[in-house]
Amino acid sequence: MTVVAALPDLAGRAGSLRTSPVRDLLALTGDPEVISFAGGLPAAELFDAQGLRRAFDQVLAEDPRRVLQYSTTEGDPDLRALLAARLGRRGLPTHADDLLVTTGSQQALTLLAAALLQPGDVVAVEEPTYLAALQCFGLAGARVVAVPTDDDGILPDRLEEVLTQHRPRLLYLVPTFHNPTGRTMTAARRHAVADIAARRGLWIIEDDPYGDLRFEGTPQPWIATVPAAADRTVLLGSLSKTVAPGLRLGWLRAPAPLRRACVLAKQATDLHTSTIDQAAAARYLADGDLERHLAAVCAAYRRRRDAMLAALPTALPAGSHWTRPQGGMFVWARLPDGLDAAALLPAALTNKVAYVPGAVFHAGPPPPNTLRLSFTTNPPARIAEGLARLAPVLAHATATSAPDTGADVRSAAAGPPNSGEWT
Repeated sequence: MTVVAALPDLAGRAGSLRTSPVRDLLALTGDPEVISFAGGLPAAELFDAQGLRRAFDQVLAEDPRRVLQYSTTEGDPDLRALLAARLGRRGLPTHADDLLVTTGSQQALTLLAAALLQPGDVVAVEEPTYLAALQCFGLAGARVVAVPTDDDGILPDRLEEVLTQHRPRLLYLVPTFHNPTGRTMTAARRHAVADIAARRGLWIIEDDPYGDLRFEGTPQPWIATVPAAADRTVLLGSLSKTVAPGLRLGWLRAPAPLRRACVLAKQATDLHTSTIDQAAAARYLADGDLERHLAAVCAAYRRRRDAMLAALPTALPAGSHWTRPQGGMFVWARLPDGLDAAALLPAALTNKVAYVPGAVFHAGPPPPNTLRLSFTTNPPARIAEGLARLAPVLAHATATSAPDTGADVRSAAAGPPNSGEWT
């Protein structure tokens, strides 16, 4: 009789991986009656399906043999040239050869982790930060340390402390319309970070998937435009939030040696990103459809953001605070001390409304009383209804968690009531 040996164990890093709480939550909110503020999704009804179909039809009619064939790892030359021109118009001179097209900007993060990190290396991130970046760095076996932030972004003095104590190899940032907080880092902070990186020998990954979704205010310069950090900053971009995530098209702009390493890592991963999707995206950009589409999307998102901001003062308990983003997809809220957003989520789901507890976005010990609210996927009336459903859940929790002092709960809450300011 043949003795069957046990299978070898999974790699150690595989055993430490955890599923994305946001992805799990999306599965729970499949019920159409649930008003979800959970997913970081673009509004599907705003996709320019006709424009994209026209672009696909044109490239298939004109050059089917090319667009249905294998392609170069670096990406479609026309698409890279058009993306480079867009970056140049925003103040970052770029050549097509400076770019690598990736299968979404999430793949760009994975390629950079492969090129830059050894197991045990340290990565510095904002506190809080993008959840999938934490997953990516965890898969690479890195140790992630958090740098405190305020309304203006990462705190330079605290970054210096982290560099001295932990010596990270790279710093990951989402400076514009940050996920999850919606904040935008000031130009002064961007220059300070660039100077610190230059002095301390630090790579910067500047992730910018939301920068084109601006409703108001003045665009800030990319950190990649600051001369001090030009040789050590990787800029990531994506069409997922501006055109359609189903295309899975992103890109990275990196100094030549690092870009070459990412090209080799991509060859080992998937050879190249979809040829036909790249060709259609290039045609879509060349015909000017993206700019018209962005204007419509930003107008719709602004109305949705305004509806959320208008409803928050009555939906959240007194003493709550929240951000007021100038663009992007998210509002970040902090409830009064003593409330636990994760513990309250089941009651919210019972009321057919969902959000993401803020704890999942933290690399270090999380505050339990924060939550992320996405305003993009619901029209204004539904946003108002969703927050009206959330209000009694939070009101009940506030009443039951208040100390038995006889004082009014609302007046006892710390901070100015419903100020709308993040402190």
